[in-house]
Amino acid sequence: MGLFDKMFGSTNTPANSSEEQAVIIKFNYGINGLEALHELEDKLEKVIDQNGVREYDGHEIAVDYSDGYLYMYGHNAEILFKAIRSTLDNTDFMKGAVATLRFGPPGDNTKQIDITL
Repeated sequence: MGLFDKMFGSTNTPANSSEEQAVIIKFNYGINGLEALHELEDKLEKVIDQNGVREYDGHEIAVDYSDGYLYMYGHNAEILFKAIRSTLDNTDFMKGAVATLRFGPPGDNTKQIDITL
């Protein structure tokens, strides 16, 4: 049983489950240009692939580069987040970002938690 299971109830999802879970990260950026963001994306894709926790889907960023979102999907949001956590912690513009772990499909009754980095 994982830490989040203990805090919020079981989020066990078999690896072959078709239920999609998500990790969505809202962050402040404030850097002109996308080089730093693309560097982070490359690192996230590598970590996600190496750990077999499914996929990095992409980002949205404000036109003025002030803030943005990262989108990742997998069969278990907790395992996905654990795989990427150190990469996020080692990225300056991720300080203070909020990771939302969604334990099921989008919807009003889907369990989710927010974690501030």
